[in-house]
This record gives sequence, C-alpha cells and structure tokens, in this order.
Amino acid sequence: MDFPNDFDGDSLRRIVESGSDLSQPMSIDFNIEAPDEKSARIIAALAADKGFDPSICDNPGKSTWNVYCSKFMLATYDGVVGAQAQLNDLSRPHGGRCDGWGTFGNS
Repeated sequence: MDFPNDFDGDSLRRIVESGSDLSQPMSIDFNIEAPDEKSARIIAALAADKGFDPSICDNPGKSTWNVYCSKFMLATYDGVVGAQAQLNDLSRPHGGRCDGWGTFGNS
C-alpha cells in the first residue's frame, strides 16, 4: 500500500503490518479534546448525528475532556483524514479539536 509519509499514512502501514485487511471494515476510534464537560456533551451529540458512536470522559489531572468517537468503516487514507476533518469542523465552534485516531484493526 502506498500511503503518504505522515502520521495517518504511518498508522495505516502499521495496521497492515499487524495483519489487518484494509478491504474489510474495522472500528476506528477518533479522539476529540474538549475544553469542558458541557462542550464534550455537545460535540458527542453532533458526532452521533454524523454516524459516530461517541463516549466522553474527563481527562484526569487536566481541565479538558475527551470525546471518543468510534466508527465502523474502511481504514483508507482519505477516510481517516476526512473523518478527522469532519470532527474538527463540528467540534471547533465548541472549543474542541480532533487529536488523532487509533484502531485494534480486524485481524
């Protein structure tokens, strides 16, 4: 697989190396950092409206909250970059930002 030399491309290469099949969907978790609980709850509701399965939790030792947004999807470069852009667009007005993604793959 030929992916760009950036964080997302490197992550996809590691997923392939771990034995996952990128032609099959997998659960991918995107993390959004939100400034407070109220913003986290708003962002979670907006993400749910876009097909993500969100959950929130506080960030121990910090004043921020995390919104984990899972989606069962194909792990393509355009897909993960697009999902992060979509989550950034919906969270930015509420002080949030997408802070990466991860998956356990499908192997």
